[in-house]
Amino acid sequence: MQQKVSFSTYAVVGTMLFGMFFGAGNLIFPIHMGQLAGTNFWPALIGFLITAIGLPFLGIFAFGLSGSSGLRELAGRVHPVFGVIFSVALYLTIGPFFAIPRTATVPFVIGFEPHINAAHTSIYLGIFSFIFFAIVFYFSLNPAKIVDIIGKYLTPAFLLFLFILIAIAIFKPMGTFTNPSGDYTDLAFITGFKEGYNTMDALASLAFGIVVIQAIKGFGITNKKDIAKATMKSGVFAMLLMVVIYGLITYMGASSVQAVGTQENGGLIFAAVAQHYFGSFGNILLAIIIVLACLKTSIGLIISCSEFFNQLYPKISYRSFVIIFCLVSFTVANFGLTNIIKFAIPVLMLLYPLAIVLILLAIFSSLLKNKRSVYTAAMLFTFAISFFDCYNALVDSLPGSSFAIFDSILAFYSEYLPLYDIGLGWILPALAGIVIGLIMKSEKVPSPSCQQR
Repeated sequence: MQQKVSFSTYAVVGTMLFGMFFGAGNLIFPIHMGQLAGTNFWPALIGFLITAIGLPFLGIFAFGLSGSSGLRELAGRVHPVFGVIFSVALYLTIGPFFAIPRTATVPFVIGFEPHINAAHTSIYLGIFSFIFFAIVFYFSLNPAKIVDIIGKYLTPAFLLFLFILIAIAIFKPMGTFTNPSGDYTDLAFITGFKEGYNTMDALASLAFGIVVIQAIKGFGITNKKDIAKATMKSGVFAMLLMVVIYGLITYMGASSVQAVGTQENGGLIFAAVAQHYFGSFGNILLAIIIVLACLKTSIGLIISCSEFFNQLYPKISYRSFVIIFCLVSFTVANFGLTNIIKFAIPVLMLLYPLAIVLILLAIFSSLLKNKRSVYTAAMLFTFAISFFDCYNALVDSLPGSSFAIFDSILAFYSEYLPLYDIGLGWILPALAGIVIGLIMKSEKVPSPSCQQR
């Protein structure tokens, strides 16, 4: 017997999901893209929405459709060992090594650093990040309350302050769109597409799946079909909300050049726009927006990572993992935002194609005969490309780390592999892996545990 699920349930879970996804990075990347895209606003925005919203929605949809109880089970369709390795790598990436520390450094850099003596920046960053992660630690101790904390309180407060700024920018425009610059001149769509990688939301969708499922069960929804339906409807609600906000923020960036000039990054653009409309009060408004955005995302990430590693190593308590990840995130945050971003890019280039292929395989699994060989071959061929994308990005960050044999392979890819020069060289190898996997004789992937009665 199916349970009747109210719209308010979808809305609350969807708002929670939106709040977990939408952090400071989701604010600074689209506004910067808007400035650079200018009159090429629409193709850039559409490309960005595909990776920043379309892929995360597919990630949530993959969980709802497959019935997988978590990322380890979903990735385990490739191989159980791969399930563990990929899950650990992804959770550490969107967790204490990169994404969580960024939630503390971004609000500090945008909202506070401009008003601090440069000589004392390190000290104040340490104080700010300590207070920030102390708050995150407190709210992360009770994951059962995550719907109330993020869905009912933090996200609505964040949206209220953000819409004040956006509404002013719409009803009192700063100027008209200017000419596009850089890659947005001729490659606006594909540049926006790749810009969406920086949000890390496709990776986060795989990690947040377990949190969403537990939140839905917390409303008394236990039937497998109802869980799948609630997951997908909540995902639609969250993604529609993100479409609206991304579009408005990108518009704000595209119309801001004449009033505030071009800026180095989205954080500086937001600061300049807030200053333009509200003067010194704008700095306070911006600080509130950024801190709320990062706080709710950080809580969601700490809870997701702690629950995953607690399931992986049950002898270590959930509380202990919360403590560990807060301490590690605090330490990494104090290396500074620039270093965090610099070393995150190579890891994203490695994991993003693998995550995209895994999501698509899960969605179309029944059409692909649920064969393990399809998962294995497609992921292996994708890894053969994404590994060298990772290496190439690492060499850009650390020029002395190059290897001649790797450089030769990169040159070969660039010369002969279609779409490689625009960062999509993994597509044809992944398709080839699917075809080869279909031809091979193989067992079917096991039925997900949450589909068993």
